[in-house]
Amino acid sequence: MKYWLLKSEPDVWSLDQQEKSGLKGTTWDGVRNYQAANNLKKMKIGDLCYFYHSNIGKEIVGVVKVIKEAFIDKTDPKKRFVAVQVRFQKRLKYPITLEKIKEIKEISHLALIKQSRLSVMPIDNKSWKILDKMSKIKSS
Repeated sequence: MKYWLLKSEPDVWSLDQQEKSGLKGTTWDGVRNYQAANNLKKMKIGDLCYFYHSNIGKEIVGVVKVIKEAFIDKTDPKKRFVAVQVRFQKRLKYPITLEKIKEIKEISHLALIKQSRLSVMPIDNKSWKILDKMSKIKSS
């Protein structure tokens, strides 16, 4: 299993909407950056993804699971880009703000910090565990 981070503007698609999509999940589409699209192509069924609210909030708020691997994105008229299907897994007890993430030296290499515009990015196992621990502790 691999780990990822998916960014969405909450006024476009929020964790609440993701949760309401139920067992069938929802198509993660509309990605038009080649690096992000290549990351979608690498996702496998069962991979876990942090759900990050970008622009408004700037925080990791939940976890979704990949339930269908890359397929042609129906919103792309030229059929060059792909989408995946993801299902809500859980809401984080304590959302992790970008500000807090930037304070942790061990995860300073993450694309979330280095390539802030990238909407789909890998998260290594060690960083996932650090972020998971952060989500269970109330920060002041």
